[in-house]
Amino acid sequence: MKRLFTFLGAIFLMAGSAAWAQEVNSSVPMQSSVSTDDTTMEDGEDWIPSISLDSRFGYNRMLPGKKGGFGGDGLYLNVDGKIGKHFSYSLCQKFFSAHGDDDSVFDNTDWLNVSYDIGGFTFTAGKDVLMLGSYEYDAYDIDSYYDMNSMFYNSFSSYQWGVKAMWTNPSESTSFAFQVTTSPFSYAPREDNIYSYNLGWYGSWDCYESIWSVNFMEYAPGEFVKVLALGNMFYIGNLSLGLDCILRGAEFSSVGKDEVTINFMPSYDFNGKVRLFGKLGWESSRADLPYDFWGEYLSVDEMKEANADSFTTLPAFLIGGSDYWFYGAGVEYYPIKSVRLHAAWASNSYTSRHTIDIGVTWKFDVVKAFRRVIGRK
Repeated sequence: MKRLFTFLGAIFLMAGSAAWAQEVNSSVPMQSSVSTDDTTMEDGEDWIPSISLDSRFGYNRMLPGKKGGFGGDGLYLNVDGKIGKHFSYSLCQKFFSAHGDDDSVFDNTDWLNVSYDIGGFTFTAGKDVLMLGSYEYDAYDIDSYYDMNSMFYNSFSSYQWGVKAMWTNPSESTSFAFQVTTSPFSYAPREDNIYSYNLGWYGSWDCYESIWSVNFMEYAPGEFVKVLALGNMFYIGNLSLGLDCILRGAEFSSVGKDEVTINFMPSYDFNGKVRLFGKLGWESSRADLPYDFWGEYLSVDEMKEANADSFTTLPAFLIGGSDYWFYGAGVEYYPIKSVRLHAAWASNSYTSRHTIDIGVTWKFDVVKAFRRVIGRK
């Protein structure tokens, strides 16, 4: 543990020095190398991984009321690199998050996996993001504004252990993937023996991108939630229009009748410096579902009581049979590439309360920072 904190302290020092150097003299070019040592494999691949430390800090205020204060949204270590010509690895680790005594040592690990690439095929094993066709769901945690998101997003267990096979066409415009993971309904993955089977399609063209999926998520042995998730992103110049539609049901005939989540997410980018964004979403569910992504399995009266006792902007639970609207808007500004300032507002139809969030996000490239610091010795 002492070595870990020493390592993190050194990284912070290097990252801070690099950021300071960029501010005082941004015209100095980034050092491309710090030594004459060969940093490539025999096949020409760069073996130095990309490493970043990311975090977000802000001030949150809920209106009406007096609740508000400063806080952070976690510290993330991201590492991506290659082991050989065909093998690569990826890690996203959260630090300083509190968990109970019965939690796994990997609960703070968002993903930790190794991939093998050959031809147009990629095979991945380890902890990964469960494939779901949604751009809201696909966003990196510190790029997401929680009070603006759907209740499905906030209840769904995103990161699961499993395996995935993907094929990508030569033009890289289309990918098909099949993934088997532990079920998001599993609380003891090595004992419950329930799984999620996920088939995904990724498309990428100049004016349109897609993330579509069909998912069978086991909530009890042999019992599945069927999901059809259609994530779409349209581009018109600097304008982006995201549209997610997630239909869920316990039976094939009830998909889209049991539960629905729809997100509309417009944004406009001003030359990479300023981004205006908004969200309008709608959710609906039946009251007598045989599954519960929260894992609470409360009655309608218990949910209503929990919502009445909750003093947050988001409700504690969605009540079956009633529509839930959620919405918000915000602006992001990048004074430099690795630092982002934001101001966002969010509300919904259940609580009629509002969240104001003002803060800063920083994403430090540790390897580039190290090269710059060493190069200025």
